[in-house]
Amino acid sequence: TGVISSLQRQLEIQESQLRRAKSEKEALQKKLREQEDQLQAMSTKLCSLREQKHEEMPPTVEEENCSLRQVVTEQESQLAEQNKLISELQQTVSQLQAELLSSRTLIRQQQRAQEAIQSQAETLQHRELQTRVALECLTSKFERYRSKIIQATFSTAGSKPPQAEVTDEEVLEAMQKIINERMEFYQILKQKGIK
Repeated sequence: TGVISSLQRQLEIQESQLRRAKSEKEALQKKLREQEDQLQAMSTKLCSLREQKHEEMPPTVEEENCSLRQVVTEQESQLAEQNKLISELQQTVSQLQAELLSSRTLIRQQQRAQEAIQSQAETLQHRELQTRVALECLTSKFERYRSKIIQATFSTAGSKPPQAEVTDEEVLEAMQKIINERMEFYQILKQKGIK
């Protein structure tokens, strides 16, 4: 859950960076279009001035022509820089989109893994409950069976009923004693020829 929260925060940061980069890209493209329009206007003006004969040009037109050439050169330089910046921003946008996709994929994988772990935990809890119920049932049966054995062992003739809680060893010894006595009795009967 902590990893998923961290990834979601990272995803939000990347989405914010992506929006900012797209906004900067749109602003630069708008500025680029405006400068292209200015450049086109200046280029048109320059072409129209070139069509006039050089000797007919007054000195002010020649100066304006030189100034316009310098502005065009500067505008072309700025245009190249802004094209480079737009290209860099497009690369940043592509990289952020790839990171965003990767983060979303990772979040989905983490969520699926968490759901699988949750499902396994629920299955284990269910099995634990079933095991406990089965254990209680077996314990209850064992106690009943043990109680019947004790009752049968100490209710035979000549046996003294236990005064306190009997251990398994004591029950085993009492049963062994009964079996030995029966075997001895059987041997006596056999020796006397009684079936």
